[in-house]
Amino acid sequence: MNKQIGPISLAESRFSQSDVLLSTIFEYMGKMSMETDMHKMLLLLADLGTKLVNADRCTVWLHDKVHNNVWTVAGHGVERIAIPEDEGFVGLSIGTGQVLNVEDAYSDNRFNKAVDLETGYRTRSILCIPILNQEGLVIGAFQAINKQGAARFGSDDETLLTFASTYAGKSLESFILQMELIETQKEIIETLGEIGESRSQETGNHVKRVARYSYTLAILAGLPRAEAQLLKFASPMHDIGKVAIPDSILLKPGKLTDEEFEIMKKHADYGYDVFRKSERQLLKTAAIIARQHHERWDGAGYPLGLKKEQIHIYGRITAIADVFDALGSDRVYKKAWPLEKITAYFAEQRDRQFDGRLVDLFLGNLPQFIEIRDSFADRM
Repeated sequence: MNKQIGPISLAESRFSQSDVLLSTIFEYMGKMSMETDMHKMLLLLADLGTKLVNADRCTVWLHDKVHNNVWTVAGHGVERIAIPEDEGFVGLSIGTGQVLNVEDAYSDNRFNKAVDLETGYRTRSILCIPILNQEGLVIGAFQAINKQGAARFGSDDETLLTFASTYAGKSLESFILQMELIETQKEIIETLGEIGESRSQETGNHVKRVARYSYTLAILAGLPRAEAQLLKFASPMHDIGKVAIPDSILLKPGKLTDEEFEIMKKHADYGYDVFRKSERQLLKTAAIIARQHHERWDGAGYPLGLKKEQIHIYGRITAIADVFDALGSDRVYKKAWPLEKITAYFAEQRDRQFDGRLVDLFLGNLPQFIEIRDSFADRM
């Protein structure tokens, strides 16, 4: 008896392809749901499009209504490129909301050769699928280039990339809204930080320097970039609790009495109380920093008397950033120290006031911190 191998094998092959596609889609959905960087988000979408339709490369273009152009930061071998919104296939697809499937780009006068000329690439087949937001407005487009193993993209490719564009529209809109919320939080935090510093007659550049020192030291210490960014954005709030300290103590030009110093130390808890109930990661980080940046490695700090690794890495890093800037700046109670005296102090306080490993990283990469200091110097 002859077995009907042909039809069964074809069906099995189609099921296998579907399984691979579904696996690819869910893999990228998972990656994109955790992404917090726009560049990486668009690159993930471009990678997804490339794999779904078996293209040589894929780019995700977004419409900038303010500057009347379309631009991409995600593409294989392509840096950020912007073209007028009414040029090229991608501009046409975004402008009309139409799917464009072209076999030979160079034979079509609508093709914008500028990108090829700039990159040295040779475009042949193109598939453009508009990306719509939840209101049905076009916000960008997928552009797949050069179908592998065929002269042009087929109807199945159009279906797959349309599916990807539907998901991309929802993801991008939610992502952009989330980024706007985060940017708003960062602006509020930096502004509040500047207000807190201004009460002690320090400039807004102090919190900007501390933020960048903290980020740099976090990267040197091996923290993931996303976590280092979180520290950078939250560290301006380290002294927000000072807004609750009386001017007679905060602005006193001489040494504080023991009683006055006990009142001053309360600013760490005051700052913590501002943020402690928030469930936002950025504000939770600010709460940790506000409370722990005056703790000492040897346990003699305040307000909790924590020591060594009991102190959160955020507090340990911000402590070095804050003290480095404070020692190098004029304050109501002292003049700025020379750099040699500052570095000697950190060496002396290694494994006493500060985490020794962090001190070594700081002193071993001092030129990076000097560059930040000079870039955000106070202007008289």
